[in-house]
Amino acid sequence: MNWYLQSSENSDVAISTRIRLARNLQGIPFKVTKEQNIKTMEDKIKENLYNIGYGLKLFRLRDMDDITKMSLVEKNLISPDFVLNKNEIGRILINDEENICIMIGNEDHLEIQVFNTGLDLENILNLAIEIDEKIGEILGYAISKRYGYLTACPNNVGTGLRASVMVHLPALSKTKNTKKVLEAIHSFGIHIRGVYGENTESTGDMYQISNQQTLGVTEKEIVQNLHVIVEKIMKQERQARKILAKDDISLEDMVYRSYGILRHCKKISSEETRNLLSNIKLGTDLGILKELTDLKVQKLYLYTKPANLQKYMGQQYEAIERDIKRAEVISQILTQEERQ
Repeated sequence: MNWYLQSSENSDVAISTRIRLARNLQGIPFKVTKEQNIKTMEDKIKENLYNIGYGLKLFRLRDMDDITKMSLVEKNLISPDFVLNKNEIGRILINDEENICIMIGNEDHLEIQVFNTGLDLENILNLAIEIDEKIGEILGYAISKRYGYLTACPNNVGTGLRASVMVHLPALSKTKNTKKVLEAIHSFGIHIRGVYGENTESTGDMYQISNQQTLGVTEKEIVQNLHVIVEKIMKQERQARKILAKDDISLEDMVYRSYGILRHCKKISSEETRNLLSNIKLGTDLGILKELTDLKVQKLYLYTKPANLQKYMGQQYEAIERDIKRAEVISQILTQEERQ
């Protein structure tokens, strides 16, 4: 089962973890705008796919249908800007489990990404470094003895590392403490972004927490600092949940109203679904809503998003029809038996 349909002990707040390493190859301009430059990288990678390993397969963005590309965006495996601006020259390396996805020809030549559910920074950092070292030995990176890894954007110079954790903060939102907590962590050099990264908004009480500094610190120091910050956020969110739980009937009413709408609706938008799912996940995590399991909640999050909904149904729909089909998908997932 793919990582994004699994849960861990911290999945009540920490939804997923990503490690991204920005790398550029020697002898090729950093800003890849020409097909010839990307073709040179593609040929080198094709020649060495077996040596790189991990079951990675190479795909060209322009050869993929729009729904498939957007389904990867919705899973946070590739960025919206990558699809929009690099469709003609962009490539990806991805494995069947989809816990490894390398964007080729985005802002940097390579953006090596490793993912897992929950809060798992240290483990996936080790895997990312292992992959990085293999690729570096084969292809050769642009490195400065003084500055470290050289990148297209100065903000990434040094380690080239962006570590991020997706967190679900419904209780902080409902107790009006989200802004205070997020402003506090910003002072520690931590970025707060929306679900799909830079310049995107939070939806359904979901936020991406990531490091700012990449120069003058080691990869392990970045990850350790972020881990401490995320643990503090988890503590604040869980305390806020205890406050909400003191008014048992109001919390239970909110959760079951949200469940009732999803369970019986005949047409529903993506935005309304995300907001209701935030309440339902909260209720499931607190043991209020016993009708659902973690797996069903994860499926609801994934398969109600526009592109993945169409992948699930095996058919393409216009926007209005998607709202009707979304209600059907929700009903199917809520009533189906758990797959073993």
